[in-house]
Amino acid sequence: MSGERRAAIERAAARLRTLDWYPRPVDTRRVLLLTTPWVFRLPGMRRFHGYAAWNLILLKRPLAQVSDDLVVHELCHVWQMQHHPVAMPLSYVLRGYSHNPNELEARRAAAITARA
Repeated sequence: MSGERRAAIERAAARLRTLDWYPRPVDTRRVLLLTTPWVFRLPGMRRFHGYAAWNLILLKRPLAQVSDDLVVHELCHVWQMQHHPVAMPLSYVLRGYSHNPNELEARRAAAITARA
């Protein structure tokens, strides 16, 4: 992974470290950040700009065109999955997207840390 991508992950992790929401800080050692526009052309994915699955963050646009807030948001999902690897993804099946507590928390993480 490029130094630019690693730096984006570490900037996001530094922001998340200001929050005490989980017992352990986000572990970025195995996090991979990729730009995969084709994923976001798939049905059900078109409305998203980013997607996180365990230690993988997918972006719709090149990193230079993406805000740090989006990387924080997606890395927050990685952090959530590090603490709740089954319950977190399952919550989207059971509760949907818009009002999902994990989604609301990731939005809040980006907003709160943007002001810090």
